Amino acid sequence: MTDFIKTSASRSLENAVQDHFIPAEAPWSGIVRKGQTIRVEDSYGQQAIDTLFYRADDFAERYSNQDTMRAQGGAYIGTGTKIISNEGNVMLVMTADSCGRHDTSAGACSCESNTVRFGHGTKYLHACRDNFVIEVTKHGMSKRDIVPNINFFMNVPIKPNGEMTIVDGISAPGDYVELVAEMDVLCVISNCPQINNPCNGFDPTPIRVLIWDGED
Repeated sequence: MTDFIKTSASRSLENAVQDHFIPAEAPWSGIVRKGQTIRVEDSYGQQAIDTLFYRADDFAERYSNQDTMRAQGGAYIGTGTKIISNEGNVMLVMTADSCGRHDTSAGACSCESNTVRFGHGTKYLHACRDNFVIEVTKHGMSKRDIVPNINFFMNVPIKPNGEMTIVDGISAPGDYVELVAEMDVLCVISNCPQINNPCNGFDPTPIRVLIWDGED
């Protein structure tokens, strides 16, 4: 998998303070300290990565897709986007993006939504909401604390009339985003297990998360 890594000129894999491989369909969570950079890598391409952020010392403050879109005046997440909390504070800033398409409107798949969209035969399949519940409960939260999330690398075109649909992803193997934390945050990821729409190319794959300390 290392062959797929695209490194930024200012840092190397050797000095990453955390390096996590997240299996296909699996969840992950971890703390990113103020000043640290987190890289979320789509190691094999065409993989949606559902992501939430919470203030590390007060989980009641968490990512707000409405405030983030309003603050930047756009529907997508990209380089320069300030990730805004429900308290109006900047949680992180996206500093690098090798893909160029990241959704924050379509939300996370669930067993219930899969049943509505794809039929009762899909209800048993694992979903992002399940992954989020697994991870947030490790930190004393519940399903009530799961809010609308970022979908890194998920391609969701929005028409002028507001209609949107999930289509084939455009991310290539090794594409990544990097965000610098403006406060200590808990990052919660669901490596999306969806196989009924094209967000993962109908074939969920592993991803990688790296964290670097801030530059002195």
